Amino acid sequence: MKGKIPGVFVMLVFGATQTGVTEKCPMLIITARLLPLLTVPFTHQRIQRTVGSVAYRGLRTMEPLRAPQDPHVNTTLSGVDTKPQPPTSGAPMEGLNPSPAAATPDQEMPPTTGLLPGETVVREGKAAILFPSANEVFYNPVQEFNRDLTCAVVTEFAREQMARRGVKVVVPGEKERVVVNLADEKKEETEMQTGEEGGEEPVVTASVGERCKNGLRVLEGLAASGLRSVRFALEVPGLRSVTANDFSAKAAALIARNAQHNGVTHLLQASQRDASMLMYEMRGKKDRYDVIDLDPYGSPAPFLDAAVQAVGEGGLLCVTCTDMAVMAGNSGETCYSKYGSVSIKAKYCHEMALRIILHSLDQRAGVYQRYIHPLLCVSVDFYIRVFVRVHTGQAMVKNSASKQALVYNCVGCGSFHLQRLGKRTTQGNHIKYSAATGPPVGAECEHCGHRHQLGGPIWGEALHDVSFVQKVLSAVSGNPSRFGTARRIEGMLSMVTEELEDVPLYYTVDNLSSTIHCSTPPLLQFRSALLHAGHRVSLSHACKNALKTDAPPRVLWDVMRCWEKSNPVKRDRLSESSPAHHILNTEPILQACFDVREDANPQSRRRWGPGPCQCSLINTKVLDPNPKPQLGAKARANAGGGGISSDLEDRRKQGQNKRKNQITDATQLKSFPCKRFRKGKCTHGEKCCYSHDLEQTDQME
Repeated sequence: MKGKIPGVFVMLVFGATQTGVTEKCPMLIITARLLPLLTVPFTHQRIQRTVGSVAYRGLRTMEPLRAPQDPHVNTTLSGVDTKPQPPTSGAPMEGLNPSPAAATPDQEMPPTTGLLPGETVVREGKAAILFPSANEVFYNPVQEFNRDLTCAVVTEFAREQMARRGVKVVVPGEKERVVVNLADEKKEETEMQTGEEGGEEPVVTASVGERCKNGLRVLEGLAASGLRSVRFALEVPGLRSVTANDFSAKAAALIARNAQHNGVTHLLQASQRDASMLMYEMRGKKDRYDVIDLDPYGSPAPFLDAAVQAVGEGGLLCVTCTDMAVMAGNSGETCYSKYGSVSIKAKYCHEMALRIILHSLDQRAGVYQRYIHPLLCVSVDFYIRVFVRVHTGQAMVKNSASKQALVYNCVGCGSFHLQRLGKRTTQGNHIKYSAATGPPVGAECEHCGHRHQLGGPIWGEALHDVSFVQKVLSAVSGNPSRFGTARRIEGMLSMVTEELEDVPLYYTVDNLSSTIHCSTPPLLQFRSALLHAGHRVSLSHACKNALKTDAPPRVLWDVMRCWEKSNPVKRDRLSESSPAHHILNTEPILQACFDVREDANPQSRRRWGPGPCQCSLINTKVLDPNPKPQLGAKARANAGGGGISSDLEDRRKQGQNKRKNQITDATQLKSFPCKRFRKGKCTHGEKCCYSHDLEQTDQME
């Protein structure tokens, strides 16, 4: 029902506000707050929402209400800006969070939001986030490592970008500057001396929580509660704006409350938009974001095309994938439809998943004459996380074909070979591009005689920028109190810096031993044998007993043949068609030496300890145990925000161990009616139960 307020009532309220009577009368406080709505059509719901919020504030504090002084404040959709616009330098942030006039970058606003019924406060890093207790999917404590690592990477990226703009970032608890190498230190000292002699102005600094005029613009496309964006605003220096977007109206309203609760309304802007449409609208060169973070529920495939266009030149794109069942080989056809690559089941499936998402990003970026440069790509717990920079250059895009590769994987022994899609030949200053030649394998595997699977294409270049990773590692180890998972980050990045950059995928010692049915050799002895043979070898962060090596499969099987001679297996029990029979009946060409070398034990392994399973990161406190019994991604949020329904939990509990503890007693089976009873065709009538078919079978027997 719509209508107009009588003019006499408007004049009465207006006179009360001018004389100051409203400061002593709560009812007039409410009425005065409604004054901006009196001259426009209104609905009952709008009046009720406004009256409720004003009554709470006025009756609690009895303070006079004033109209907002910021002309850019948009209060539509419960304070959610439904159409955010790119912020301009020097202008106040547009969006849903009004910036208090008394708030300054150096002084945080005290939280002014109160807890609603059923809400809880979760603290992570420097953020205190309000969560509706009924919706458990908003917060997953296992992802704290993901958010900590993202803050560390974005901070280092901001340090590099702001240094080019003449701004020095300041991180609390960190030393004045993290020295990566002596060359950088001498260079900085020279620049400082030149600045002092020339009488230049002092370097501009940017601290956390401050809005930097020439800072980075960050977009979190799928923000949910806004925890990650709030942490960006509180922990990452050198930011101009943070846009936290979510398609859900309830999530967007929660983001607004969390921004106000943490006092970051001057930095954080909430948005209720479709993430793809928002990024498509920001494709202009002047509108692009410096950092885009995508952490969806499941696959990020629907957002990748828009993301590679909306990120600025040299900008940072952070992507999380939790659909590991698809990317690890359980559904190769689905993986191809989403990422343009066929996944296969293999021991190296986690690294292959990283290379699949990189291939998809590079392929989509190439359509717009852009290419990617991976900074850090990790496989953690139940998901993978990639950090890449996106550049523009038609000449560099031509290299894309030579960076992709197909994978030939033997189904018998697990040997694999890579086939590049393109060939690039350098002749002086001229680069020639041609089609690749292949395949690198025959119709059958030369080691076991079995067939090959074809997977890919995948990214065939390096997964990490080692120099950038070392900077992040140095910053985290120099300020361990900054993150709750700093020790795990340090262990993970230490192993990442030791990985072979030019060796895609890996083998596992246990799988090699299982193929020929022999005991597993110690990791140090196996690594030493490869080093004695003149090959390079490293561990992998993606698997606890992985081996990345440039040695061909022939050398690996020669090492295993030599190990089997000292640890023989019962060959009479081997089938003639088995891979073990074919491999062991071939004499080794290489005579392996298993004497342990000092360089066989990498520095990260020596620092964190070998552990009983020969993996420093798995068996020490670097990788924390599961914080709760059910590790992994939680259920998808429903439209009503009610969280995980109780019947879903009951069905999940009933389905646990159903194959191990099968019920044979008919009286304990389900008692609800059968399908025929629902259609009115069951002959048992009211006595119908789900198990009456079993009773008939027993009587017949």
